[in-house]
Amino acid sequence: MRTIRSIRGLQAWRRKHENQQIGFVPTMGALHEGHLSLIRQARKHCSMVIVSIFVNPLQFGPAEDLGRYPRNLKADQQLCREAGVDLLFVPSGEEFYPQNFQTTVRVNRLSEHWEGEARPTHFEGVTTAVTKLLCLVRPNQAYFGQKDYQQLLVIKQLVKDLNIDTKIVRCPIVRESDGLALSSRNCYLSEIQRRQAACLSVALRQGVKSIQLGKRQVSLIQREMKKMLSQSKEIAIEYLAVCEAQSLKPLTVAKGSMVLLAAVRLGHVRLIDNMLVKV
Repeated sequence: MRTIRSIRGLQAWRRKHENQQIGFVPTMGALHEGHLSLIRQARKHCSMVIVSIFVNPLQFGPAEDLGRYPRNLKADQQLCREAGVDLLFVPSGEEFYPQNFQTTVRVNRLSEHWEGEARPTHFEGVTTAVTKLLCLVRPNQAYFGQKDYQQLLVIKQLVKDLNIDTKIVRCPIVRESDGLALSSRNCYLSEIQRRQAACLSVALRQGVKSIQLGKRQVSLIQREMKKMLSQSKEIAIEYLAVCEAQSLKPLTVAKGSMVLLAAVRLGHVRLIDNMLVKV
């Protein structure tokens, strides 16, 4: 496996592999089994796999955890090597956003609510970085996890609108045995918070079960999910929504293809999760 830190080096490498089927997994590092599942999918379907590690400052708000976001490049390199990654791209902030960098990319309607409302600058930072990465890597397929479901839809819209010749592949959420979705930020949880965090997936499963059993009034479904979350007094709900799966518009009556979206706080730790369900 080769590690490249410069954009010029990445471009030169990519020109040498023009005829390869390239799979791409963009990450912010602190790799875990969720990331590795994306890499395995890329390895399965593509002749070469590129992983990027870049803690993107543009997607962090002023009061968020950019400075303390977990970083362990040596461990990440070892995991990528064992997973069969061909190229690891690890640019610095100065390399990726050089002096006088002035361009941003924004997807409008899909990014306005839920995560976009809770983190107003987040998606513009994500879409700017992802656009740059897709232009540099020029992958045939790029792999994103379902855990960041709204981000996945925003990136799909971006690729469609800008005619970027890359297929965006959604990969399922990888969970702990108690249902907690894997996240690099889970390391922030105390032992007690870690046990309480499982309530989030339990609540979403209850919402899915209620819909599958025939309940259609969203306010009642949300009430059942909130009841599950209220079992932990430390959990503060940011949003808990039943939405149309593609537009992310909130529903009052459960119908069609839906996504249940949730964001909560446990102390200073923010957790998101989602589940898909269809009537």
